[in-house]
Amino acid sequence: MNKNVSIIIPVYNEEKTVQRVVDAITALPFLHELIIVDDASTDNTSGVLEGLDRDNIKILTHSENAGKTAAIITALAAVTGEITVIQDADLEYDPNEIEFLCNPIWEGSADVVYGSRFLVRKASRVIYFYHYLGNRTITFLSNILTNKNMSDIETCYKVFRSFLLTTMPIYSSRFGFEVEVTAKVSKTRARIYEAPISYYGRTYEQGKKISYMDGLAALWYILRFNLFVDAKTRSYIGECNKKLTG
Repeated sequence: MNKNVSIIIPVYNEEKTVQRVVDAITALPFLHELIIVDDASTDNTSGVLEGLDRDNIKILTHSENAGKTAAIITALAAVTGEITVIQDADLEYDPNEIEFLCNPIWEGSADVVYGSRFLVRKASRVIYFYHYLGNRTITFLSNILTNKNMSDIETCYKVFRSFLLTTMPIYSSRFGFEVEVTAKVSKTRARIYEAPISYYGRTYEQGKKISYMDGLAALWYILRFNLFVDAKTRSYIGECNKKLTG
């Protein structure tokens, strides 16, 4: 199996879980590199990361907390693998399922794969109904404008042929990445697939960070990135389509 997968982990205050996530990822036989961005954690996350000693791990840091999207942007600048995977540091998603998400790309069927929490692979924790309703609403509204029949655009697990992500102009903040990247990649000729995943959701008491304000921001981002296309995005779409059809 080719070691061609770069895995990105944006981290903020995950001292209790990040080590276990890293251990699971570094055991994957197809890992090319693991890129961790510490988004100015205030707990002992930085101490845990400093204790990591593996050749294929890159650790980047923010001096101020800037949010998940900013951490992903920082990580993307360091990606060298052919495939890029987004992974959270909180154990809500099982790294052992990354292989199943990469398979459609390795097989030549897909360019992008989303891991859907609503197409359950093994297990899915029953948790907040309002989060479920919010995710479904955001995905439904996104689908109307992208004309895609996706089930879960807010999922963390997103897998891309790297050039689709590393060359994308990204303008959103906090958790806006999920909506923005979906809108922009949907404008290209990329073949988008979904695959079932397990989901071990956390409560707010356990450290869940997304809020209703992020949901409201997602509604604005759906309109902004689907209806308005700036010059950089048009250039991105054109260059991606050349590579996809070349």
